[in-house]
Amino acid sequence: MAEELKVSYLSKDEIICPVCSTTFQREELLSGGGRLIAGPITDELHRLYEPSARYGAVYPLVYQATVCPGCLYASMEKDFSLLPAAVKEQAGRDQDKRLEDISQIFSELDFYGNRNLITGTASQYLVMLCYDYFPSGSAPTIKQGIAALRAGWLFDELDKKNPGEHYDWLAKLFKKKAQFFYTEALNREQMGAESIAEAKNLGPDTDKNYGYEGVLYLSGLLSFRYGPTENIDYRIEYLGNAKRTLAKMFGLGKSSKTKPGPLLEHARNIYDQINKELNESDD
Repeated sequence: MAEELKVSYLSKDEIICPVCSTTFQREELLSGGGRLIAGPITDELHRLYEPSARYGAVYPLVYQATVCPGCLYASMEKDFSLLPAAVKEQAGRDQDKRLEDISQIFSELDFYGNRNLITGTASQYLVMLCYDYFPSGSAPTIKQGIAALRAGWLFDELDKKNPGEHYDWLAKLFKKKAQFFYTEALNREQMGAESIAEAKNLGPDTDKNYGYEGVLYLSGLLSFRYGPTENIDYRIEYLGNAKRTLAKMFGLGKSSKTKPGPLLEHARNIYDQINKELNESDD
C-alpha cells in the first residue's frame, strides 16, 4: 500500500507477552488526513463512520485490543502487562482453548499481519475471554461487557459486508453477552465485590467516555433489547429491573449539570418503551 494511503502504523515500542514472552509491536490507527469521517452515534452509543473516498471504510475499534500473536492472550491496551503472576501459567495452558474457541467462528486468523475487520472482531472476543484471568480490582466484568458490545458492533459491520453468512446472529449473540456482563457488573458493584469506576474509561466506544451513567443506560437498553423473551414472567422481572436501572439516571440528573442531555433523552425513550411493553405509565 502506498505510504499516503496507510491508515495504521506499528508502534516503535516492543511489547513482551506476559504469558508466552512473544515480542511484538502494537498496530496503531493514524489520525487526520481525512481517514475518519464521523457519522451519527447510535442509541447503543456506537459512533458510526462514513467511508472515505481515499481510504475507504476505517473501523477504529479494530485497533483497540492488544493481542499476543503467539498465544492469543488479549486485553485492553493498558492492562496487557498487568496480568497477575498467579494466573500466567493458567493463561498459558489455555492457549489451545482460546484458539479452539475463536476457530469456531473464524477458521484462519493472523495477528502478525495488519488488522482487518475479521481480526479486529476476533480481538474483542479474545479480550472478553481473557478478562476471566484478572482480579476484581481491575473491574474485569464491565470490561468484558465493553469488549462483547464492541464485538457485536464489528459483527454488524461484517454482516453488512457479507450478508447471509450469519454474522447478524453473532452480533446479537455478543450483544446478549454484553447485556449479561453489564448487568452483572452493576450487581457486583452493589454487593461491594467489584468497582466499575476502576475501569476508568467506560466508553463504550472510542470517541467519548459516557462514564457510570453510560453503564446504567446500556444495562437498561441491552436488557430491554437483548434480554430473555421466552418466559413471560422472567421477561417482566427483567424489564422491571431495567426500568429501575434507567430511573437511577433521572435521579442522578437532578444533581448533575454535566450529564449529557442526549443520553438522558435516550434513556427516557427506552424507559417509555419498557412501560409500553409492560402496559404501565408513570401517571
